[in-house]
Amino acid sequence: MSEIERVQSFVYYEAQLLDEKKFDEWLALLTDDVLYWMPLKRDQAEEDIYNSLLYEDKLLLQVRIERLKSPRVFSQLPPSHCQHVLQHPEVICQGDKEYQSRTPFIYLESHMDTQITLGGVVHHELVNVDGELRIRRKRIELLNRESALPSIQLFL
Repeated sequence: MSEIERVQSFVYYEAQLLDEKKFDEWLALLTDDVLYWMPLKRDQAEEDIYNSLLYEDKLLLQVRIERLKSPRVFSQLPPSHCQHVLQHPEVICQGDKEYQSRTPFIYLESHMDTQITLGGVVHHELVNVDGELRIRRKRIELLNRESALPSIQLFL
């Protein structure tokens, strides 16, 4: 398998873990210095002072996962479910240990009788750590990011 195919398989695998709610396994795919970011503005640079829809490090992601596991999270009774529909990831190799990918997606999330549909592009910055790919940055650019958005309970 080529490096590009390896990165593409990784992107699909990450989405599968999220769809199957294997959040601890998903968390293991992240580097300790991960940034999970959903900018509010188009062409927003990471260092910009604008608000973001999400701007979370590994600790905050762990807190969200623990919250989802708790039986006291009444907003998740019954639990939400999601489905990622991905286009073929475009991969850019940045040497032998760093990769960037761009993947257009549609995200569906359902809870009881409500379903939300979001679309956009996800950008992964991946690094090779001890022979395994890990996510250092995940930037999610929603198509309608500047609109009033519904509450997203899971992970895009």
